[in-house]
Amino acid sequence: MPSNLLRLTLPSNGLTRPIRFCHQGFHPIRSHFPRTIAADSDSAMAAANSVRVAAAQMTSINDLAANFATCSQLVKEAASSGAKLVCFPETFSYLAVKDGEALKIAEDLDGPIMQRYCSLARCFSNLTRIPIYCLKVCFFRFFFFFFFFFPFPIDLSLQPLICRESNIWLSLGGFQEKGPDDSHMYNTHVVIDDAGNIRSTYRKIHLFNVDVPGGRSYNEGKFTEAGKDVVAVDSPVGRLGLSVCYDLRFPELYQKLRFQYDAQILLVPSAFTAVTGQAHWEILLRARAIETQCYVIASAQAGKHNQNRESYGDTLIIDPWGTVVGRLPDRLSTGITVADIDFSLIDSVRANMPIAEELLKVSGNHTSLFLVDLISRHSIGNPSTSGSLQVYDTSDGMPCISSCHDGMSIPS
Repeated sequence: MPSNLLRLTLPSNGLTRPIRFCHQGFHPIRSHFPRTIAADSDSAMAAANSVRVAAAQMTSINDLAANFATCSQLVKEAASSGAKLVCFPETFSYLAVKDGEALKIAEDLDGPIMQRYCSLARCFSNLTRIPIYCLKVCFFRFFFFFFFFFPFPIDLSLQPLICRESNIWLSLGGFQEKGPDDSHMYNTHVVIDDAGNIRSTYRKIHLFNVDVPGGRSYNEGKFTEAGKDVVAVDSPVGRLGLSVCYDLRFPELYQKLRFQYDAQILLVPSAFTAVTGQAHWEILLRARAIETQCYVIASAQAGKHNQNRESYGDTLIIDPWGTVVGRLPDRLSTGITVADIDFSLIDSVRANMPIAEELLKVSGNHTSLFLVDLISRHSIGNPSTSGSLQVYDTSDGMPCISSCHDGMSIPS
């Protein structure tokens, strides 16, 4: 038997299986099958043009520690699957029982709650790499330091090395950020990189002030201040367009993210009600994906949080063609779904259905136009004229001089 082969005995059937250890000076056997080489090459090329993401689903409660423990476990699962981004739903860290209760725990982004999540991103070890690392440590310590009785366990001082190898970012949608005064907070979507730094924040623009048919009334604006800025940020998984929950019903925000801010992936962390979710959740998400030609990652709250609140669930990942590519098998379960972001698919869909080029033709001045319903007081740009439609020029995000009113015919 060659010296570089050992025998591993399998107790179940008594069979032995050779294990080869590669070291310097040893050249492994090369395959002589061209098909295998071609297949490996194709797989490598596909992997180079795609990256894995994860969308988490949970049932948050009014307990910061319990929610953090759930998030920690979901990050472990996402990292072990090879994901480079894991997205959490709205109100991931805390979901109040009574209206206004969340104001008591609202804090600045440099406060202890958010910093704990930053630490989770910064110091998380990728479990898929630990077994190999343990094997190497034990092997070398045994053969080279045996006579010095060097201890075998992993040195915890090397934990940051493992953390950096995981390279996972966090999308935390719907954090209770301290607001402009004591009676208001912001509903803030926070993106954290693998070093634990806050890369970007988006404050929810469209607040959920709705009487749900067959359900309860919601008045998010009573305790929450609306945001004003549209936000996109670069990441290892592509350019992310940020939003939160009820924003989903306002397509102009996503049009702006796609055609002005060049987003490739739209993040929609949510806590849809059971009634509205059953009626509109998947339809709206697939529509946003199709009309913007972007991936959509929609992490959802699920199930019954307390006696007053129940969420629809059904976390989804949707590709630019509108196909669902990631979904939990149980709509109400806690867990993750993963999918690969295929950048070649984004390019292909946009090339074959050139929406952006058509917008340039219609505009006549080589800038994309957006029609914004000015009836909504939360419309982008904070328009002042009610009951009209105003044309927005995305070259600078400001409205054009001319505007069109309700009776004017607008080409579709």
